[in-house]
Amino acid sequence: MRGIIPGTILAELEKRIILKTNNEKARISDYFDLVAGTSTGGILVCLLLCPGEDNRPKFTATQAVNLYLNNGNKIFSTSIWHKIMTMGGVLNEKYPEAGLEELLKEYLGDVKLSQLLKPCLITSYDILNRKSVFFNKTDAKDDYTDYYLRDIARATSAAPTYFEVADAHSLSGTAYPLIDGGVFANNPAMCALAECTKIKPDVKLSEILFLSLGTGVDKKKEHSYTYEKAKNWGIAGWIAPLIEIMMSANSETVDYQLMKIFANTGNAKGYVRLEPDLITADPSMDNATQKNMDALKQDASFFIAENDDLISQITDALLT
Repeated sequence: MRGIIPGTILAELEKRIILKTNNEKARISDYFDLVAGTSTGGILVCLLLCPGEDNRPKFTATQAVNLYLNNGNKIFSTSIWHKIMTMGGVLNEKYPEAGLEELLKEYLGDVKLSQLLKPCLITSYDILNRKSVFFNKTDAKDDYTDYYLRDIARATSAAPTYFEVADAHSLSGTAYPLIDGGVFANNPAMCALAECTKIKPDVKLSEILFLSLGTGVDKKKEHSYTYEKAKNWGIAGWIAPLIEIMMSANSETVDYQLMKIFANTGNAKGYVRLEPDLITADPSMDNATQKNMDALKQDASFFIAENDDLISQITDALLT
């Protein structure tokens, strides 16, 4: 559900682009050479690059974020029977995957990876072959390397314990058991930079505008841990905090690396990280109550208002 945060920021950028260009058909994806995402960000990539009948983006950025706002309760829906049978997610995944899969089918239909409008990078992890997976339209050259977009969206967001492992198939029928790309690239920005050098070998970092969007930083004290609280933790005590810490630390490390890399090339302003604080919203990825969805959008809107000049600068840079 925290995809509402970057989705709302992208929708604001798109609105400003439309206003400045006086072009109602302008779309945010028109102004990027490569779009990358992990998990909920991977779903946003699929939506923003999905072609419509006129080979233009099928969805506006607002329509993309509305997938969450209008369907959150469908994605994270479970019956009392499922809760009992799984002991609240202890014995099996917390949520049935049917709601998510139906929604992805409705939005993405039979569009293939090879049909995306721009190069992309969408992450997942192959638990059979124990390797990272990077989906990119430029690599989808035949039925062995091409996939239905709905299957990629399902794979990148197959968060362990929340949803069942994705049983993804290439168009040739080869099956892969895939899970959420966040297990290794919670922030895929560094992977995106590497992909950028592959698709544009002559690119210079001094000429790049690199926009990185987070899903919000949880600053609440109940999610920090004192020495007294953690000193006697064993396996059971460390499981949940460790996963949370590893994922946030990965994101922060990538941000630090890219900030230093761009600064060292003399293009410090070429790397922009937008990461709103979660002020009113619950950081849980599966809190799909109307109250929390409204809070996520409110936190993103507050960040936009507080950083109006920066958002305007990004808009101008994209149009340059």
